[in-house]
Amino acid sequence: MSYILAIDQGTTSSRAVLFDQNMQITAKAQEEFPQHYPASGWVEHDPSDLWSTTAGTCREVIERAGISAKDITAIGITNQRETTLVWDKVTGIPIYSAIVWQDRRTADYCRELRVAGHEEMVTKRTGLLLDPYFSGTKLNWLLNNVGGARARAEAGELLFGTVDSFLIWKLTGGREHVTDATNAARTLMYDIRKGRWSSKICDLLDIPMAMLPEVKDCAAEFGMTRADLFGHEIPILGVAGDQQAATVGQACFEPGMLKSTYGTGCFALLNTGDTIVESKNRLLGTIAYQFDGKPTYALEGSIFIAGAVVQWLRDGLQIIREAAETQPLAETADPEQSVILVPAFTGLGAPYWNAECRGAIYGLTRNSGPAELAKAALESVAYQTRDLLEAMTDDWGDNDDEAILRVDGGMSANNWAMQFLSDIIAAPVDRPIGLESTALGAAWLAGMRAGIYPDQKEFSERWALERRFEPKMNEDLRSSKYDAWQKAVQATLSV
Repeated sequence: MSYILAIDQGTTSSRAVLFDQNMQITAKAQEEFPQHYPASGWVEHDPSDLWSTTAGTCREVIERAGISAKDITAIGITNQRETTLVWDKVTGIPIYSAIVWQDRRTADYCRELRVAGHEEMVTKRTGLLLDPYFSGTKLNWLLNNVGGARARAEAGELLFGTVDSFLIWKLTGGREHVTDATNAARTLMYDIRKGRWSSKICDLLDIPMAMLPEVKDCAAEFGMTRADLFGHEIPILGVAGDQQAATVGQACFEPGMLKSTYGTGCFALLNTGDTIVESKNRLLGTIAYQFDGKPTYALEGSIFIAGAVVQWLRDGLQIIREAAETQPLAETADPEQSVILVPAFTGLGAPYWNAECRGAIYGLTRNSGPAELAKAALESVAYQTRDLLEAMTDDWGDNDDEAILRVDGGMSANNWAMQFLSDIIAAPVDRPIGLESTALGAAWLAGMRAGIYPDQKEFSERWALERRFEPKMNEDLRSSKYDAWQKAVQATLSV
């Protein structure tokens, strides 16, 4: 039996998932790590936590499966995107914490760049907006605010990478400084039309290009792990950012196919084939995946807070002990109350892109309690998804066939949330058998490259439906609820 090891390094935890040669899960391991909030709007990770939990879960999953590293044909990596690290080229020691994609510390710098008229040029090349979300302005902040960093970078002593690059550097013992096209496309420095780093944008952001990693296809040779890590060298043959890996795992290979992943945030990607859609609604043009040097593009909408709103109920308000409790709470909420939660804890993403606004709750009554807040939290994710889908429809146009949304991620296991999602978007929601689409996508990239997994066509044919949620809500109620949401968002934006 041959195995593929998928590393899924996420925002709140690192996971290792072992797939057999039939793409079935053999074993899983997961470890959460702390989030650090040193100032308002700042979010950081300790790089040592990213590495130790990744290496630890890989070792754990190998042990749980009762196999050795020699049985693993290849490794596929998927990762939280845009999170930014800089480390010493020789020692591998990071010069600062990892600045997380949710971090908003560069909001003022982004505003300055917009006011100076640079956004059109940046968007044309990268498909992205000038927003703190992306890596480029984070990297600029590191070089300007960590003592000696800029001089060291200009002397060629420092390397930049997103989480995939950092993990590959560590896994290979510093032999490889690489990334894939999907992660490069999220840095704000990569020209997705020309398929190379943009010297013009790097000059604008004052980034020495020698810091940047080599960019490869999603299925490629990224290096060999150190033999001492797991007991045997293993080739790394697949890499994709988490949302792109989920798009692959959901087999969204045809233009017009759409998926939405509900993790810490929510990210909807629409396959647009060889077309880069220039959004009228501040959605993002990005790379869905790249094979044989040819990118397939996507239109993406990014919601910063999805599963994180449930974490807030658990850790912030402490009204639940685990995420699964939100479903029975929502089911028992008072239907006469119209509590609306706008979870702009770190600003609002697409299609609003407002880094300064913060979360708000509307419609509270004396009788509002945990059930109503849980319901409002789950509803907020569906409302935000509709925001994205309406913007996508406006940009891309209606498909001839009825739109179907494929979903995955932790929150997609919540039947109440998925039914409400179907109701509010007035379209079917398809949940596949197995919700490990992100890890499966990374595994398939590596296994396909290794020659033990099927090609795109056969992989697509193996996609299997677990449950379809059909809209049941009447149009009047749907419209009134969504209108109330839009008013709440506008009120939040105006504060």
